[in-house]
Amino acid sequence: MLAPESKPDEASECYASTQETVTLDQDPFVVGLKQRLPEELRETFTPQQLDALRNAFATRSWARHKLDLRSTFSLWSNQYYFVLVGGRNKRSLSRAQRSLSLAAKAGAITAFLFFSVLIGLVALYLVKSALGINLLPNYSLGLWDWFKG
Repeated sequence: MLAPESKPDEASECYASTQETVTLDQDPFVVGLKQRLPEELRETFTPQQLDALRNAFATRSWARHKLDLRSTFSLWSNQYYFVLVGGRNKRSLSRAQRSLSLAAKAGAITAFLFFSVLIGLVALYLVKSALGINLLPNYSLGLWDWFKG
């Protein structure tokens, strides 16, 4: 038998909103936002408004990447850091980026086809030479001699 749904009492709702307020007051984004606001506006936001602002402006979509390499190193008396992150781009591309991407794809396909045809022609030339077929009398590229040698 299923138990009837229990509704949270007012004390637990009050506790939840208090917990949310405490976490919002300690949130680095909210603290920084309040520091940059004029004094008369700092305490005028409701927790819901602060939460909405945090969600809208403080998203850290860069926090999770397939490739995330971070380290520090010392060089003479200074310490340096480096960050290498990578992953799938989930943002929509601008018009310039789309045209550049299209040009890069077209260039890659063209280069692949060019080298495929070149390798095919070399293979046909070697087969022709192996069979002893001479299309141009007294002329050779020297590929067959190089291949045999």
